[in-house]
Amino acid sequence: MPDAPFDPAKHQVRRVVAFGAHPDDLDFGVSGTVAAWTAAGVEVHYCIMTDGDAGGFDPAHRASIVAMRHEEQRGAAALVGVTDVHFLGYRDGYLEPSHEVMRDVVELVRRVRPDVVIAMHPERNWDRIQKSHPDHLACGEAVTRAMYPAVENPFAYPELAEAGLDAYRLPWLWLYAGPKDRTNYYSDMTAFVDTKIAALHVHISQHPDVAAMEESVRLRMRASAHDGGLVSGASAEEFHIVSVNNPETIAGF
Repeated sequence: MPDAPFDPAKHQVRRVVAFGAHPDDLDFGVSGTVAAWTAAGVEVHYCIMTDGDAGGFDPAHRASIVAMRHEEQRGAAALVGVTDVHFLGYRDGYLEPSHEVMRDVVELVRRVRPDVVIAMHPERNWDRIQKSHPDHLACGEAVTRAMYPAVENPFAYPELAEAGLDAYRLPWLWLYAGPKDRTNYYSDMTAFVDTKIAALHVHISQHPDVAAMEESVRLRMRASAHDGGLVSGASAEEFHIVSVNNPETIAGF
């Protein structure tokens, strides 16, 4: 496993913006870590890129699925201490790393000015292709492109600077749901397993078999902790952490 550049004992996290392609992506991928952060006083914003309108299993929900999924996401976010939930409103299944999407990403990140941006991984996972829904890949690609160079380039999307949203150099990009060999950080969220599970239960429109979902998530978190060398019985979430700007970074390199 490659070494992560991030050391929680040295690097302070005060604000976070977390991006998911659909309602529930963040709850599956990162909500245990988010719960630990908010419990420590960290300000976390969720940004959901699509409305999840192609999700669900009940045909009777088609007319109301967007409202349902927004409500589910707000409720799940509240359980892990997140009150700021932003919806970009793109169509489920049609997300692309376009300049329209990138501009929306840059606008939010410049507004919040976080220490950490979380996004889905832009690389396909061939071992578990369900992690690599095309919208997931587009989320990761759009956010990664936006973090360098657009968010820190004062001449990118100049209307944002004109509106008072100045360029911002992001310290850390944390990617989730990527290929196993990209993992370089295991976040111990053992104390928040039940909180994560409770958040996932809120997304009732997405779970035809709630018990199977819960068992799968618990097993995966314990396997991640084992892979990360955590103590027996621990649970973890996996990340590929990238240092975007650090004391050695110079403009353009």
